[in-house]
Amino acid sequence: MKKILFLIFLSLNELSNAANHSKSALPWSHGPLVISENQRFLMHSDGTPFFLQGETAWLMPERLNREEVVFYLQTCQQADYNMVQVQVLNDIPSINCYGASSHPLPIGEGFSLGSSTYNIGSSSPNVSPTSYWAHLDYIIATAEHFGIYVGLVTVWGSQLKMGRIDEEGARIYGEFLAHRYANRPNIIWIMGGDIEGDRKPEVWQTLATTIKNIDNNHLMTFHPRGRHTSAQWWAKAEWIDFHCFQSGHRRYGQRTAKDKTYPIPDNTEEDNFQFVDSTWAYKPVKPVIDDEPIYEGIPQGLHNADEPLWTAEHVRRYAYWSVFAGSCGHTYGHSSIMQFQKPGYPSAYFNRKLWYDALLDPGFNQMKYLSRLILTFPYFERVPDQSLVLDNGTHYDRLAATRGSDYLLVYNFTARDMRIDLTKISGKRKKVWWMNADDGSFRYLGEYDSRVFTFRPHHTGDGVLIAFDSEKTYLKVEK
Repeated sequence: MKKILFLIFLSLNELSNAANHSKSALPWSHGPLVISENQRFLMHSDGTPFFLQGETAWLMPERLNREEVVFYLQTCQQADYNMVQVQVLNDIPSINCYGASSHPLPIGEGFSLGSSTYNIGSSSPNVSPTSYWAHLDYIIATAEHFGIYVGLVTVWGSQLKMGRIDEEGARIYGEFLAHRYANRPNIIWIMGGDIEGDRKPEVWQTLATTIKNIDNNHLMTFHPRGRHTSAQWWAKAEWIDFHCFQSGHRRYGQRTAKDKTYPIPDNTEEDNFQFVDSTWAYKPVKPVIDDEPIYEGIPQGLHNADEPLWTAEHVRRYAYWSVFAGSCGHTYGHSSIMQFQKPGYPSAYFNRKLWYDALLDPGFNQMKYLSRLILTFPYFERVPDQSLVLDNGTHYDRLAATRGSDYLLVYNFTARDMRIDLTKISGKRKKVWWMNADDGSFRYLGEYDSRVFTFRPHHTGDGVLIAFDSEKTYLKVEK
């Protein structure tokens, strides 16, 4: 405990110092986020690539105090996360760790966010710093200091199912949110929240368009139900800038009779790459991201404590499969962190680990190797290309391939032999490397002619085969 308190003290000092950092160090110094010309990636308005490396922090507004917020966001910054996604309202009303309500309603009124008169929150400078909305302000401001975007899931989908928000409530609430946060540089708006888009679509449409009419400077998306993509309902919606899918938490074959409505074939439950292809089948094409894959440390299938837990290697596989299929980034999640498990709070999904201990888990700290790798090479020309792989496998033995004009990357989960066609990229000779996915280390394999070669990884775990035109210097051999 003394160690945690010491780290929090250091974090507060860091936050104080962060205010003095040059604005050029912050990502939005390159301009607001926009969509790339080919409609498949995110970037800043000055053309700088933005690979969305997200972290799932659903209950941060409710469960973390100010000191914990600083410690968490500083740790995210050190692990290269550039976006954390939170539930603005998990419930109506939501209560934060200080006991403050998001909806201080008049005596005798219910919790409906409908046509009734109520007070969402106050923008008065005299409001208590521990009030619900002042605390959310603090979270966003702290994330700004650390150069992190906040994905604001406006209201969790369960609240629509329970009838706690209607069209008029969505309009009032949308105006409140937009006016409060439109001038913050580090906002990404997220509609939905583990819900199908055809459940009360008029509420989502009203909420989204109300915010967009006031704040057109921030990107907006929709977080759907598991094993769905937002494009199923919102492909033509003018307010949605990029699509999300939730690949879900099931393993291969883990499907019950009631699950037959999933829009995926049997025994493909873990193949999250298929959602990228299926999303791009909708027109117009927009960037896409797996916004909720499996969580590190959560039971496979969620609902049975006897099931094995998803581990770091599986978390890595989901990330590389999705990004190599063409996603504009990836969002990591951990069972303990997303709910900020700590003493005095109920646990979901049989979780026992405390959130600050989970920050040391391998998966949380390995996502940075993916983003660093992707940003090493020309960004906007990258395309998925499975023709690079000959004799490919299925399920865990599937090799995922992506390339630019002069480089290729092949992710190998089981460290099996790979037959790779080096003629697919430019150059008479190719420099070939291997990157371990668990620690980001590189090994130079040598220079090869431009033809088909069989490569055997010098590693027992997952990793990436890298090849590029020998005239290029994307990676250099240390002498």
